[in-house]
Formats: sequence, structure tokens, C-alpha cells
Amino acid sequence: MTNLKKLLRLLKDRSGATVIEYCLIAGIIGIAIVGGATVMGDKTNGTFTTLNTQGFGG
Repeated sequence: MTNLKKLLRLLKDRSGATVIEYCLIAGIIGIAIVGGATVMGDKTNGTFTTLNTQGFGG
């Protein structure tokens, strides 16, 4: 009977689902940060290339 009680307790426990939800949210935020940094890096690189070409006669 103890195994059945453990199984029933496990089925009622929702803390594991909460942990998974927080991990998914953290993953989405991480992907957004990496994507934003990539876009900003490309734009910054383009700006410095333009400055180097036009501003310094390179």
C-alpha cells in the first residue's frame, strides 16, 4: 500500500509542473536576450564600418 500512496501523492503534486514552467520562461528570456544581442551587434558593427569608411577615409 505504501507504493500506491506514493503514486497518489506524486499525481497530486504540482510543484514539478511549476519548476518546468519557470524553466521554460527562463529559456524564452534567454533566447530573447541572445537574439537581441545578435541584432544589436550586427547594427553596431555596420555603424562602425560606415564610420571607418566615410569618416576616416579608409
